[in-house]
Amino acid sequence: MSNDSNESRGEGAAEEFPAVDDPGSNGAAEDGTVGTSNDPSDQDAAIDDLGSDVEIEAEIDEEAEDDLLGGLLIDSTGEIEVPDRLVDQVIGQEHARDVVMKAAKQRRHVMMIGSPGTGKSMLAKAMSELLPPEELQDVLVYHNPDDGNNPKVRTVPAGKGEQIVEAHKEEARKRNQMRTFLMWIIIAVVLGYALLAIGNILIGIIAAGIIYLAFRYSSRGSDAMIPNLLVNNADTKTAPFEDATGAHAGALLGDVRHDPFQSGGMETPSHDRVEAGGIHKANKGVLFVDEINTLDIRSQQKLMTAIQEGAFSITGQSERSSGAMVQTEPVPTDFVMVAAGNLDAMENMHPALRSRIKGYGYEVYMDDTIEDTPEMRRKYARFVAQEVAKDGRLPEFEAEAIEEVILEARRRAGRKDHLTLKLRNLGGLVRVSGDIARGEGADRVTRDHVLQAKGRSRSIEQQLADDYIERRKDYELQVAEGFQVGRVNGLAVMGEDSGIMLPVMAEVTPSQGPGQVIATGQLQEMAEEAVQNVSAIIKKFSDEDITEQDIHIQFVQTGQQGVDGDSASITVATAVISALENVGVDQSLAMTGSLSVRGDVLPVGGVTHKIEAAAKSGCDRVIIPKANEQDVMIEDEYEEMIEIIPVSHISEVLDYALEGEAEKDSLVDRLKNITGSALEKAGEGQGTRGPSSPSPQ
Repeated sequence: MSNDSNESRGEGAAEEFPAVDDPGSNGAAEDGTVGTSNDPSDQDAAIDDLGSDVEIEAEIDEEAEDDLLGGLLIDSTGEIEVPDRLVDQVIGQEHARDVVMKAAKQRRHVMMIGSPGTGKSMLAKAMSELLPPEELQDVLVYHNPDDGNNPKVRTVPAGKGEQIVEAHKEEARKRNQMRTFLMWIIIAVVLGYALLAIGNILIGIIAAGIIYLAFRYSSRGSDAMIPNLLVNNADTKTAPFEDATGAHAGALLGDVRHDPFQSGGMETPSHDRVEAGGIHKANKGVLFVDEINTLDIRSQQKLMTAIQEGAFSITGQSERSSGAMVQTEPVPTDFVMVAAGNLDAMENMHPALRSRIKGYGYEVYMDDTIEDTPEMRRKYARFVAQEVAKDGRLPEFEAEAIEEVILEARRRAGRKDHLTLKLRNLGGLVRVSGDIARGEGADRVTRDHVLQAKGRSRSIEQQLADDYIERRKDYELQVAEGFQVGRVNGLAVMGEDSGIMLPVMAEVTPSQGPGQVIATGQLQEMAEEAVQNVSAIIKKFSDEDITEQDIHIQFVQTGQQGVDGDSASITVATAVISALENVGVDQSLAMTGSLSVRGDVLPVGGVTHKIEAAAKSGCDRVIIPKANEQDVMIEDEYEEMIEIIPVSHISEVLDYALEGEAEKDSLVDRLKNITGSALEKAGEGQGTRGPSSPSPQ
């Protein structure tokens, strides 16, 4: 807010402001708590030296950089120095880091979109440390003698607001002392006169009571002159950071408390009932709103106004409250907006608000994984040290325990030669490991503790999937041996990190009308489209006239959530072909993969978890897309339990899955000729296809 506007707004109340000492032109306390440096070159240097550029303070063996610790020569996390600044603790997210650096220098807004736990809130907090130092402000709200429902607003340098309020309170206290002294003198005179002159003490007592009430009533007007310190930045060392995630309208935009005593001289002055919102507390700093789409449209519209105008008046958010009659003068809202959310956040976000952020800032997508390099492995070791230091109650991690955490980071990435950047979930593994070690009274966390934690920290989806597998075994719903016509063991994922075996059954029946493909099992849109694509191959493949037949496809026991994604395409195709030709399918085999209308097997997501689910279910072999071969990172215990078969074409799937040699060979040969994609050509084509954007279902 400009000085001109402050002067014009404060003219009516200028005489009420008591004289106070100027704490300094920069608005900082005497200990220099506001800002880190006033030299722009120093500030630029601090911004350029961001977390991902900070090297590990430990001895490194360059010849051993290929090991899990990237060559770090340490015995435990206690030997790794944790950076003091939050910005130096940022790991990965190179693109987002550069965007935040530029946005902080120029005070631009930022919208971060990405998966939960990838560091959006951490980057937002780091941005508040990187903002150029500015003169922070305190905001005072004064009683307006002309209109009590329109309180006046004044901004002063940080730290000066408390002095002004204390000076007003001291003056009010002195006035009350003088008034009280005068009241008791008058009461004494009245009582003396009633007793000596009139001789009736009762009249004197009544008169004294009236005088007492009159003085107490008039003193309320004196108290109303004390300003309300709305925003206090006296102890703020860096630019303010306000997390307004999930805030209701009052907490975000400010509010006015309801006053049940609205008249009779007993009411609370309106300026004393004003409450600051997140947008006002974030003035000269950062306002962070995660899951931005959860804010209602009205709040988003008002937030946009606050961004555009740089000031926003406070009024009661409830139309039934007495606060709805109160509206302050505009309160400064000069903040940097950092909005965040998942991919669906953009759907319910107000278009004008997004345009405002994009037009005056940056949009950035947060990475889920990062390339597995020696440098990044060293930083993941530092991440473990950071989590230990942050928690404050965990033992230090031994080198082998750190290595196991890095192995889990590889596994959770779902891509070969990558590490996951969902560090919040990985931090959960670190904390559970430490809790197990503490429970055992161990001085350090060992590899065994981390292995135990991996079992105990299973997600709800993992626990449900394991429970389903055991129950199906009990009721013999799971078949892992022999051959059956029209039944295939498909594989799916629940959530993000749990696999489950999902049988698919197919049956061919005479049709009462035009033949059709009927699929059941709570299929969602993508799964329905996958079934239609498979039906195209079946129609082209079959020698029979299927226009007079119905093909029934059942996804067995899918539950209320149903099936989403197209990773069951080869499963459906195999089941239908088996039913049409009356050829059995090997039940010791499970499979997953998408399918093109030409018969090529395309990559899918979650192959590691699906393979482990097949092994838990008792299968001996599992078919996966060849393009996903590089993404397989199963636990050691499953490597001896199951054989992994990568394929490129549906004909390969049938070659492994169907029973009998003569019948199978004719089916495979016929399918090759019809689709026009021979095995050797399909293998060449897959050599250039990467697992881009696999469906995680």
